[in-house]
Amino acid sequence: MPVTATHWRSWTKASVSLAFSTRPLRTTSPPPPEREPRRPAFVGLTGGMGAGKSEALGVLVELGAAVLSSDAVVHEQYATPALRDAVVARWGPEVAPGGVVDRAAVARHAFADPQERAWLEATLWPLVGAQMVAWRRQQEQTDPPPRALVVEVPLLFEAGMEGAFDTTIAVVADERVRARRLGERGQAALSQRGERQLSQADKAARAAIVVENSGTREQLRRALSAALVKLER
Repeated sequence: MPVTATHWRSWTKASVSLAFSTRPLRTTSPPPPEREPRRPAFVGLTGGMGAGKSEALGVLVELGAAVLSSDAVVHEQYATPALRDAVVARWGPEVAPGGVVDRAAVARHAFADPQERAWLEATLWPLVGAQMVAWRRQQEQTDPPPRALVVEVPLLFEAGMEGAFDTTIAVVADERVRARRLGERGQAALSQRGERQLSQADKAARAAIVVENSGTREQLRRALSAALVKLER
């Protein structure tokens, strides 16, 4: 039988089909997508006077978190010429004798009048917030990053700052324990600042995580370790 062009195309097609059906296909799996580095939770930590917030910060550092005290940031801001000049212009040179801001004098003016307190907070908190943001960015660039970024803000809920954080922690303690701690620090009576704080129950109700700190340091460590595990999920 003569081989026609039609026959040739049929045989060629059959041969190619047979070759592909019998020869194992070589496939190359796409590389797995790169995992983005873990972003540590940005946490606002609060608590009443004598609850042990500073002790909690120390334990968190031991557990691998990075911490910042908003009170320390406030101290730094009062040392800047911009804020010093602002409070002197508002209340006079008596609040900065020798060019150094007297925070007790500032508090006497600020807490004596709601309008004065509102002015101070409107002046101070944007500066503190900007420094907190800069600190957060710096910490997120470390390799490896901290387990969490925790900022202590005593008036977190009172100042309406909880929205700036991914989550919140309230440190609470038995009232007798708090009274003993305050007494040991010479703060048997609540200050004006303490009087405007929410109660422990209110802070605990608003916080995402509540950590009890009435016992030993090891008990506090276990509670905070569990909180960090929860934040890392």
